[in-house]
Amino acid sequence: MTDPPARPLVTLAEIQAAAERLRGITLRTPLLAFDRPIHGHPQGHPRAWLKPESLQPIGAFKLRGAYNALASLTSDERARGVVTHSSGNHAQGVARSARLLGIRAVVVMPDDAPSVKIAGVRADGAEIDFVGSSAEARAARADELSARDGLVLIPSYDDRRIIAGQGTAGIEIVEQLAELGYGSVPFTVLVPVGGGGLISGVATAVKSLRPDARVLGVEPELAADARESLHAGHIVRWGPELVGRTAADGMRTTALGIITFPQMAAYVDDILTVSEVEIQRAMARAARVARLVLEPSGATTLAAWLFHAHEIASDGPVVALLSGGNVDPGTYTALVADGVAAGG
Repeated sequence: MTDPPARPLVTLAEIQAAAERLRGITLRTPLLAFDRPIHGHPQGHPRAWLKPESLQPIGAFKLRGAYNALASLTSDERARGVVTHSSGNHAQGVARSARLLGIRAVVVMPDDAPSVKIAGVRADGAEIDFVGSSAEARAARADELSARDGLVLIPSYDDRRIIAGQGTAGIEIVEQLAELGYGSVPFTVLVPVGGGGLISGVATAVKSLRPDARVLGVEPELAADARESLHAGHIVRWGPELVGRTAADGMRTTALGIITFPQMAAYVDDILTVSEVEIQRAMARAARVARLVLEPSGATTLAAWLFHAHEIASDGPVVALLSGGNVDPGTYTALVADGVAAGG
């Protein structure tokens, strides 16, 4: 047997086209100065900047990719409706995009998904089909519904349109750093890694526009399949019993995709891992210092900056992309309390 032909990588042009589709739909989330300014800096700039995708209309970055994917459908495909599977934020992205475009949407979700994410999907009028907690069960059910009802399947991360949409955040980071006076200063971007859709797009945009930049992924120690895959040079799968241990429910994917892995191999410099306690402490620090509510997945990059700065090894500005803030109030309160108890 011969290996299948290599797929062409997603391009900057595809990401720029997605940015045009998203104009007026998604927010150009700000870069927020984090922590104390550099001593003697005339504008009071700090080393670290936060890009809070938690401020998007659905509370997470997923609207970027979902809307780009649905807006790219043909009129026949829109008439058929769409189906997707997700533990929450992609589900909300598809539901909101379908509402804006007048498309029927069916979302397969785990029965233990956070209630705030379930409520968000329902509020936008999408139909929910609940299955067990494993990603494999969700994918199988979505495939079944697509085949049975003719619905167009919208992947959560392993899709060119999704990657291109998520990559628009990378374009914004480059533009915003230039506006702050860092147009020729090397910088580092920290990006959360689940299935790889976000970091694939962001890394492609950033490295295409600024080859001198570094892009580092961040994932929980308890769900570090992406780090292992990047270091091994091939996709390594972790079982659901392993990735299910992390509180970061948006990062419980068991493997990178066949599209996202080569994209990451081409553009991502490395992947860092953070502990559960570090995630909790980052959530507490975000609330206290930045006045931001973050879900565990969204706090991973801040945790990397707070507790692994020595691994980042950068003298230039560091941007931590915060992927989302959709978390049940009770869960949030408990995690932040644990973070404060651990040192904040």
